[in-house]
Amino acid sequence: MSEFSGFVWRHAKIEIVMIGLAGLGMTMTSAFAANKACDGVKVEVTEARKTEYAPLVAAAMGSKVKPAQVTFSAIMESGNWSAAYASTPAADDGMMFFQTVNGKKHFRDVWGGYAEPSEKPELVSWAKKLGAPQGLADCFAETVTE
Repeated sequence: MSEFSGFVWRHAKIEIVMIGLAGLGMTMTSAFAANKACDGVKVEVTEARKTEYAPLVAAAMGSKVKPAQVTFSAIMESGNWSAAYASTPAADDGMMFFQTVNGKKHFRDVWGGYAEPSEKPELVSWAKKLGAPQGLADCFAETVTE
């Protein structure tokens, strides 16, 4: 290998590493932003929570799906409100909102589609008009625009 081609190869390896680190930084920044927006909101997707929410999602969709067909990308809870980002074979993915009244979760509405980060204020406003608390509205908007 000539001295010049060795220099080019070392330079290329440095560029690849720099690009990789930049991508990692963007991913970490995005995750940090979501964590910050979700401060005070319970966001763990556990087996127990999936088991609790799958029948709620299935019931909200009528008889189109069975609880075993529901998968989750996110489940978040704040106060007596919660939202589950669910996938089913019968519909596009959506964030389903529930309100707990007298100890029972009731389906309130669903948001589906695609949103740009610039649309976060509108998403927060929509969730708050529904009745969701500020923290859940912020977390929802951050989650669906990541």
